[in-house]
Amino acid sequence: MMITKMKSYNKKEIINNIIEIGHRLGSKCYTPGYSGNLSCRYKDHMIITTSGSSNGYLSKDDFTETDFDGNSLEKGKKPSSEKLLHIAFYKKRPDVQSIIHVHPAGLSAFAAAGKDLLEPIMAENVFYFGGIPLAEYGQPSSEVLVKNTEIYFDKYDAVLMANHGVIIGSATLEDAYQKLELAEEYAKTVIYSKILGGAKPLNKEEENKVLEMRG
Repeated sequence: MMITKMKSYNKKEIINNIIEIGHRLGSKCYTPGYSGNLSCRYKDHMIITTSGSSNGYLSKDDFTETDFDGNSLEKGKKPSSEKLLHIAFYKKRPDVQSIIHVHPAGLSAFAAAGKDLLEPIMAENVFYFGGIPLAEYGQPSSEVLVKNTEIYFDKYDAVLMANHGVIIGSATLEDAYQKLELAEEYAKTVIYSKILGGAKPLNKEEENKVLEMRG
């Protein structure tokens, strides 16, 4: 878990920021079709994408302010069905201000195969994540999914969800996005390395030296 400096935004700025990041996610094919959801903490609530919205094509009408019981505070707007997953992350981590939940191919391949990314193969992954665990399967939008995933939120910024996708939290949406890029390329690197006979992990001493750099 790395601490990134938090920034304060008003509601309009938050929505514009999510729209920009959503478009970026769409251009990378990290959030195909209607999959995935984005949110940012806002005062004692959160602003989250609405149910049925497409992250790659967001507009200002695709958001709703929601309390931490999951209730929309804007009439006629239904928050993403994964709202409880976001809320659990925010409740566990006061430092987390922004959350991205998407289904990029590389990370989703590990989730589908039931494999985590905890092995210390690349120094960058160790430095930025300390590893990416895999939560046991829970039906999307279910309390079981939340229960199985939230046990990792106190220690990890990124968590894979079996047969589902990935969720990443950070102090800023930009940082969450950058970490998603790192994680996705890392997943692809591990997959490619298997073609060459498999990756050679860092030994414990090497891993610890990288972890010490995190401070």
